[in-house]
Amino acid sequence: MTKMLNEPSSFPGSVLDAIKLGIWDYEPESDAAAHFAATQAMPGTLEKITVLAQRVAKGLPLWHPRDRRTIEGFNDERMSG
Repeated sequence: MTKMLNEPSSFPGSVLDAIKLGIWDYEPESDAAAHFAATQAMPGTLEKITVLAQRVAKGLPLWHPRDRRTIEGFNDERMSG
């Protein structure tokens, strides 16, 4: 049987494709991180959420192995004084 152009693939090509297929634990191939930059945005900040939203919109993995994951090393004058 020939596959139709509009027929969904049984294997997702991105996070968005996986969600559409109901695959909630999809992890892209391990070398995917080489195709997008890590972020040093603090967890929970609008900056970090914006980066994650942009990744999803592009069909990229949410997490990069070198993303900032903690507040360690955070130096903010407002908090030290």
